[in-house]
Amino acid sequence: MRTHAQAVVIGGGVIGCSILYHLTKAGWSDVVLLERDELTSGSTWHAAANIHGLHDNNNITRIQNYTMDLYNALEAETGQSCGVFQPGSLYLAQTEARAHQLRLQAAKAKYYGLPFREIDRQEAEALHPLVDYDGIRCIMFEENGGNVDPSGVTNAYAAGARQNGAEIIRFCPVTGTEQQPDGTWVVRTARGDIATEWVVNAAGLWGREVAALAGITLPLQPTEHQYFVTETIAEIAGLDRRLPSVADRDGEYYLRQEGKGLLVGAYEKDLRFWAEDGTPQGFGHELFADDLERIEENMMRAIDRVPAVGEAGIKRVINGPMIWSPDSNVLFGPVPELSNYFCCNGIIPGFSQSGGMGLLAADWITTGETRYDMFAWDVARFGDWADKAFTKARVGDQYAHRFKIHFPGEERAAGRPVRTRPVYEMQKEMGAVFGLNYGWEHPLYFGDTPGAEDVTEGFTRQGWWDTVGAECRMLREHAGIIDISNFAKYRCKGPGAEAWLNSVFANNMPKSVGRSCLTPLIGKRGGIAGDFTVTRLGEEEFWIIGGGAAERYHQRFFRSVPLPEGTEFISLTEAYCGFNVAGPAARDLLARLTNSSLATADFPFMRSARMEIAGVPVLALRVSFTGDLGWELHCATEDQKKLYEALLEAGKEFGAGPVGSRALMSLRVEKGYGSWSREYSPEYWPQEVGLDRLCKMDKDFLNRAAVAETLARAPREMLVLMELDAAQTDASNADATGGEPVFRNGRGIGRVTSGAYGYSVGRSLALGYVKDAAPGDEVEVMILGQPHKARILQEPPFDPNGERLRA
Repeated sequence: MRTHAQAVVIGGGVIGCSILYHLTKAGWSDVVLLERDELTSGSTWHAAANIHGLHDNNNITRIQNYTMDLYNALEAETGQSCGVFQPGSLYLAQTEARAHQLRLQAAKAKYYGLPFREIDRQEAEALHPLVDYDGIRCIMFEENGGNVDPSGVTNAYAAGARQNGAEIIRFCPVTGTEQQPDGTWVVRTARGDIATEWVVNAAGLWGREVAALAGITLPLQPTEHQYFVTETIAEIAGLDRRLPSVADRDGEYYLRQEGKGLLVGAYEKDLRFWAEDGTPQGFGHELFADDLERIEENMMRAIDRVPAVGEAGIKRVINGPMIWSPDSNVLFGPVPELSNYFCCNGIIPGFSQSGGMGLLAADWITTGETRYDMFAWDVARFGDWADKAFTKARVGDQYAHRFKIHFPGEERAAGRPVRTRPVYEMQKEMGAVFGLNYGWEHPLYFGDTPGAEDVTEGFTRQGWWDTVGAECRMLREHAGIIDISNFAKYRCKGPGAEAWLNSVFANNMPKSVGRSCLTPLIGKRGGIAGDFTVTRLGEEEFWIIGGGAAERYHQRFFRSVPLPEGTEFISLTEAYCGFNVAGPAARDLLARLTNSSLATADFPFMRSARMEIAGVPVLALRVSFTGDLGWELHCATEDQKKLYEALLEAGKEFGAGPVGSRALMSLRVEKGYGSWSREYSPEYWPQEVGLDRLCKMDKDFLNRAAVAETLARAPREMLVLMELDAAQTDASNADATGGEPVFRNGRGIGRVTSGAYGYSVGRSLALGYVKDAAPGDEVEVMILGQPHKARILQEPPFDPNGERLRA
């Protein structure tokens, strides 16, 4: 056994072997995989191993199709069969919402050049004559869908890795992982220790236990999961081809051919958690006792759709464990608080994603960043607030609603609230409907019913559409009070504060006390890793505001630049709350509560001041994400309620009131403002998003060399604001939400990143990236999967010259 390696992968399931293989393909041959038992032990060996390419997230779609394409190439490369069957997959829609989802996915498939298309009943019956298509509204066919052999795929990855120099050691449990002072690791086993630069936790069912060896707590919870295989079905035995699989997600089951019978699996409402206090060390290739009564309702729906299921006997039942994260996406990436500890845990569709996970893990480990923005998978999207109770509640909800559509902007109530601010109960009584942002409850909008939960059940305009519109119009015509407490807030203080911030951020830090600046944070590949507002509070003190959901994500960047001696950089997100008071009456409203002058001459745009509002000490910033006249007011958390009450009371005179985050989305889209993780991500270059002017290349800063390379290139595409045809959006009762492809003359030229109805300008709007198009050009945006005419705008429809913002 080697005593040194560039990386040690812990876990010999399909994901661990894929990561090992892809590390070797990236040029790292000095890598080792340690498996406590035999390869495929745990969840891999009993997986149904279905493969499909389409996902609601565009980047996950890309890596799932990479995975599907890889399997045949892997067979050719290694000589190890992956047991690939690709007779295609049929996707059935029984509801209007499901039809919208499938047609949107078909539009995305066209954009990415993937074989996924709508077919009629006659073609569907020819493809799969055992299915009863009565009641089906829409049928899609994915030509390369199917399934693989779990053991074959895992061993093919392993064979490829070995051919490229990797070492795989079976029956070798890891007993310790210890970080060294220089950031490297020692991985301890009974057979000896391995010194390594990177530890990769791909331990599957034991991901929690392996993480604990390094002092990490991962939000993971296993459940039982059942599927069964029928005896031989005569109609299948008589065919000379393999039947396509069936994805009837409204029926809450999946079905495909297995041998000469059918395999049927279900995610039942009456689920069973397993190993809540830890996965047993001796568990390996065991299964649980059959309990088909739990999935009887799902089985009956499968029988109604495919009667042959009910006529055949059951040959075998598989009831085995799966391990889930709170949102059923993988926990992926380096742990922000540690150096070189990589997680890849909680994978559900492992055989659809294994290749992509291996590819992106190798990207991150060997180059410092993935080629695609994968924040949807990033382990940093959860913090220590995602405790055991929250995780269990969310996993239960995810399992029981595995095939429920995740609608744009939808918020689910399971496991909440986790983190609340002092005004939470007050807002609840005011009718606030809450969303979740990095564990924090924050108002989405204010309805009429205290304590109501979000109801979002479609891709069309929902019941809250008019309520949000009223909030937008109130702010634009009078004023609005927006809770911005979930923004990430930091303080940098000390003799090295200015120098350190200049070495982290691309823009020059403000020189004068009271001035603010906007600045990008640059990623390893020269893209936009974040956008921040930095304010100088004193000669040696700065206040920094960034995206709240990205606070743990951004720790990786901040930790990579050593702080000068005597200088501190701390998070104040919990210690401080904030409100944005914005709208034409914002100045008059605040003037009722302070003796400080708010006149533009005394308090211009992008300036700050410490003052008192209603007797509450605040840091006031003359900025507003609404694009309107406004101030951000940041106060100590214990003062939040007093400040909120005073603002609301003073607002009555001016027709002002509370405004939620859904209105803020509309207001910022009216101004064409980008938002982190939508318009701003490491995938996009500064010149593509209009932030290149904020990259000061005459100084040194984090990843400067990378951005210098990107700035030297022509933009690949540009961020634009589009106005959609009003007649079409009104007829379909829908606006863009994000992810919709953009076409021009039948050719895919881009995709939407944010969309909203602009209530104060009376237009349906979409922000997105396009290539080979310019302002004034006509394009088509695929809302609900159907083409909607749109025009690229020269300027934002609200206050294009920023006159109200600076008034």
